[in-house]
Amino acid sequence: MSDEERRARLRWRCRRGLRELDLLLAPFAERQLPVLGPDEIDTLDRLLTSTDQDLQSWLLGRERPTDDSLTDLVEQIREQARSSG
Repeated sequence: MSDEERRARLRWRCRRGLRELDLLLAPFAERQLPVLGPDEIDTLDRLLTSTDQDLQSWLLGRERPTDDSLTDLVEQIREQARSSG
């Protein structure tokens, strides 16, 4: 799979069908996917394998992921939402 195909697949996976998640993940994907490096793309891929309940809890600040790299990415997503909101 090419790098561009992987980014397109991740962009699609950011559409979760839950409004709260879509409002956070879709704008992040649109702005950041073009500039994320390979390690960050891997982290986003891992984040998107999480359940919607976990994602919602993390992205709304109710809980934190136990994986530090996921925590960093969640904070980036939340920060972008705060700065654009």
